[in-house]
Amino acid sequence: MLLCDIGNTTASFLDDQKFHSISIEQFLQYEPTEKIYYINVNPNLEDKLKQNPLYVNLAPYFNFDTIYKNLGTDRIAACYTIEDGVVVDAGSAITVDIISNSIHLGGFILPGIESYKKSFINISSCLKCEFNTQISFDAFPQRTADALSYGVFKSIYLLIKDSAYNKKLYFTGGDGQFLANFFDYAIYDKFLIFRGMKKAVCENFKL
Repeated sequence: MLLCDIGNTTASFLDDQKFHSISIEQFLQYEPTEKIYYINVNPNLEDKLKQNPLYVNLAPYFNFDTIYKNLGTDRIAACYTIEDGVVVDAGSAITVDIISNSIHLGGFILPGIESYKKSFINISSCLKCEFNTQISFDAFPQRTADALSYGVFKSIYLLIKDSAYNKKLYFTGGDGQFLANFFDYAIYDKFLIFRGMKKAVCENFKL
């Protein structure tokens, strides 16, 4: 079973626990030789995907209980194996979704960490700094790099903490492991989206 999660900047593949990613530019040149079950949030690629019968769009096959309008398929897949908890996908954007008794209660979206960096540079070149990933929330910062780090990481932390209601936290995405370190009760799962995709395939296709 070959799975593909297509985002705005990369396409990630998983086949029998073998994982690799390619850029969208590389994906545009990619020609599959076997059936690929995919999810896609990149509207610029829909024509390419529809033209090749080896690409199977999983979006219609998720049986997901939500009233959230236009919920991204990547968010659905990330939540699909979770019965109760808060799912945080920390990539280009940070999405947070709350699940209770297998029902999606809603969620919200934040900029990704790299987007925060770019926004500060747009304000002033003086704010071009590497974030301090060891920042402590116990004292107020005394230098600009720490002030930026504190503002970004603590705001993300508090929003997620406020939404958790003592539920388990499930993190995935490129910055997921880093953000999970702020919480004592968090689980990081690199393959969370793929687990949801695999569940949808197993429910709907005879393989």
